[in-house]
Amino acid sequence: MASKMKSRWADDEGDAALDAQRKREKEEKKRAKAEKQKLTDEAARQAAAAAEEKEQLQQELSSRPSKRRKMSPELEVEGEGQAAPSKDTGPAKLLRFPGGQWKKCRSVEDYEKLNDIEEGAYGWVSRARDTATGKVVALKRLKMENAQDGVPVTGLREIQTLLDCEHPNIVALQEVVVGEDTSKIENIFLVLDFLEHDLKTLLEDMNEPFLNSEVKTLLLQLTAGVSYLHKNWILHRDLKTSNLLLNNRGVLKIADFGMARYFGDPAPKMTQLVVTLWYRAPELLLGAEKYGTAVDMWSIGCIFGELLTKEPLLQGKNEVDELSKIFELCGIPTESSWPGFKRLPNARSLRLPKNPASQGSVIRAKFPFLTTAGSSLLVSLLELNPTNRPNAKEVLEHSFFKEDPKPKSTEMFPTFPSKAGQEKRRRKVTPNAPVRGKIPELKATDFSGIFAGRDDEEKGGGFSLKLI
Repeated sequence: MASKMKSRWADDEGDAALDAQRKREKEEKKRAKAEKQKLTDEAARQAAAAAEEKEQLQQELSSRPSKRRKMSPELEVEGEGQAAPSKDTGPAKLLRFPGGQWKKCRSVEDYEKLNDIEEGAYGWVSRARDTATGKVVALKRLKMENAQDGVPVTGLREIQTLLDCEHPNIVALQEVVVGEDTSKIENIFLVLDFLEHDLKTLLEDMNEPFLNSEVKTLLLQLTAGVSYLHKNWILHRDLKTSNLLLNNRGVLKIADFGMARYFGDPAPKMTQLVVTLWYRAPELLLGAEKYGTAVDMWSIGCIFGELLTKEPLLQGKNEVDELSKIFELCGIPTESSWPGFKRLPNARSLRLPKNPASQGSVIRAKFPFLTTAGSSLLVSLLELNPTNRPNAKEVLEHSFFKEDPKPKSTEMFPTFPSKAGQEKRRRKVTPNAPVRGKIPELKATDFSGIFAGRDDEEKGGGFSLKLI
């Protein structure tokens, strides 16, 4: 048999290498396919396991009773009518939740009333003694004119604000007590710090006004308390001497927060019926509904002047007369000194002089005994334009308090006989804080109560205010 013949073009080594490469490629593809199949099978198994687990959970939930599960351990029956704790479980553990400081209000009967002190716009104040500790306190009963409507918003604001405040120049709220019959809300009392004096009564009884060093001490304490309030976004909105308390150690505290409220930046829309008339800023009298800390700073300026003279600085009979006295003392506003004031609701009806430059401020002339620094501070606090008034921090840093005479130390402050320890005192006729929601009606045009109670034309210092 003839042997098999090979082609003369055959390349044994090249063909062998090519076959080996093809074989390796084939095995690599097979291995990759097997790996891919393995991953696919694993994913399918995981999906099936998840679906089975979900189905079991749904079955378990559907088989549970609708009532809440029993938290106590199961009982094993030992014969008829008998039960014993399960051997597999320990004693039941009670679920405990923190209770905080909530507790029942104390009764007003825990306090012994000593005497009435004063009736304010939003409550009656009495001096009382805690029968448990013997401490003397001020007991303020909230006025409930419409008890069926619940606690008035003024009372709620006062409680909330005082609970949030902790400052040596702000009266402290110790607790809230109620009457014996808790089914009625007519008897709600605030237990406050007792201080011997209020500045209004003290000024009325003093033969001479405070010394400049004493005025500085009082003004610094007042401004420090107001600065704390403003830093915590609180407006007092009724600063006046009758709401400033003084003890026999020279410490002043701000009281009566019935008109206080929180504010923001920018200022929200708020009512203009705030601040007692003699201490009310001109922007409020002109109907501003968006205002800020400047309204309290104006009141501080009025109190500053009252401490110097013993008499309220701007004793207007009504809103129009108050504006008249403000313009007589502080000058006539212009578009350059107070941009945009004519756009305030009640400024549109003002008939002002054609030459307001001649009607400037006379504060310096009214207080000739004040130093230049003192006059500049008072003038700045009584700026008609609220944006030009200093804030509380700027007042505390004013040069007036750094010059002689220096503020008197509270330890060296004079003491006075306490009128709060006597029977209810009588004061001169002074206006009260405006009552919420009561805006007087006018015959012609409604000016939101600012120009109520006057004739058609009111004349002031060199100008006239006319309703048109």
